[in-house]
Amino acid sequence: MIRIAFLGTPQAAVPAVGRLAHLHEVGLVVTQPDRPRGRSGAPQPSPVKTRALELGIAVAQPETKAAVAAALSERGPFDLAVVVAYGRMLTAEALAVPRAGAVNAHFSLLPRWRGAAPVARALMEGDAMTGVTVIKLDEGLDTGPVLTAQAVDVAATENAGDLTSRLAGLGAGLLASSIPAYLAGALIPAPQSGEGVAYAPKITSADRPLDLDGASEGFINKVRGLAPAPGATLRVDGEPHRILAARPHDHVPPAGAWEAVDAAPVVSVGGDGVEITAIQPPGKRPMSGDAWLRGRRTASGRAA
Repeated sequence: MIRIAFLGTPQAAVPAVGRLAHLHEVGLVVTQPDRPRGRSGAPQPSPVKTRALELGIAVAQPETKAAVAAALSERGPFDLAVVVAYGRMLTAEALAVPRAGAVNAHFSLLPRWRGAAPVARALMEGDAMTGVTVIKLDEGLDTGPVLTAQAVDVAATENAGDLTSRLAGLGAGLLASSIPAYLAGALIPAPQSGEGVAYAPKITSADRPLDLDGASEGFINKVRGLAPAPGATLRVDGEPHRILAARPHDHVPPAGAWEAVDAAPVVSVGGDGVEITAIQPPGKRPMSGDAWLRGRRTASGRAA
């Protein structure tokens, strides 16, 4: 039986660890240390740790890159390491521990969108197609040779949460089908193309503010790319709101304004109308645009 070490952290990696545990021996799960989350601020396990414990798999949570290699060595030997959204690059020492190195399921069609936020960046740029690429890891940033890839069309209404969930299932299937062939020598990794390289840096607070002066398509794409979290932001009547869904609207309010139109809030963006269909006011839960309007005393206001 193939013995695997699995490295992953968020919910997007859960389908893969579950699928691989059903097919092979997962001897160790490596995930990020417990982090404070929620209103309590108490440290919480990652989704992958929670799933690993449910499956009865040993878990390691190294604090540093150097400690990853030690964790793998202590629990080895392994035929292969499998990485899905672990959140930390692996050192040469870590990559050398498993007999056949490490493979990674990356949520883009490499070499486009190498880096930490491929789904968000693809949506923010309005890509009509993306996918999953399984690569053999090297020390570069998603630069390793390709085992297999599969493309998918991006639906016009998908946000980052929707698309990530879909790609997570696709990635789990690609790993399940490609790992045995790769280890048997029947699947030879091919170098990535040198054309079409694009980088997907981690989303920061600087990415979140929405621009009312730019194109409405870019406004909507940013909303999709940052939803459901961390959310794009817009100041509405002087207060920062998270904008979680938006779509084109025929009505165009005056520049810098929002107006209620047929029980929907509509803002002016670059000379076009954009309807806010999901919004989160400060200190409140996410709600639909019409629910937000019902709580307002006025049917128009300022947006910035």
